[in-house]
Amino acid sequence: MASTTQTISFSLLTLLLLISSLSSPSTATNPIPSPWPSQFHSVPFMNRSGTLQKTDLWYDWPNGRNFNIIQTQLGTLTYDLEWDNGTSYIYTLDSDQKCRVLHFEVGILRPDWLDGANYLGQKHMDGFLCNVWEKVDFIWYYEDVETKRPVFWEFYTGSKS
Repeated sequence: MASTTQTISFSLLTLLLLISSLSSPSTATNPIPSPWPSQFHSVPFMNRSGTLQKTDLWYDWPNGRNFNIIQTQLGTLTYDLEWDNGTSYIYTLDSDQKCRVLHFEVGILRPDWLDGANYLGQKHMDGFLCNVWEKVDFIWYYEDVETKRPVFWEFYTGSKS
């Protein structure tokens, strides 16, 4: 027969394990990044190592296009029209009227492009508490915890400038 001390110890251990399992769930789930709306307009401001830039961005997934009007501080107004087939036209309408055609295999980003991203936790960015994800080892994406809106993204380009 078990001693009273062993029975009390076993009962106490069982009670502590039960309380512990109730107070902290055994499987914590990470938040899932919100997919982008299928169409939207945004005005991001960027600082690329001292080069200031404002972009008017129109994202149009159903029609397979993404259009950016890029204005750098004291620079030329540049247009960037991207298609889902991977073709991009980067051009100006100033007196030089330059145009470059580029091809990117991936096309424009899908609304759920963050599926499979690695959740890194929460961090404050620009006054917002954000959930942070990392995707393909070079994109860090910050989404406001409360509104689920994008706040900040960072791309590592490999450049040291």
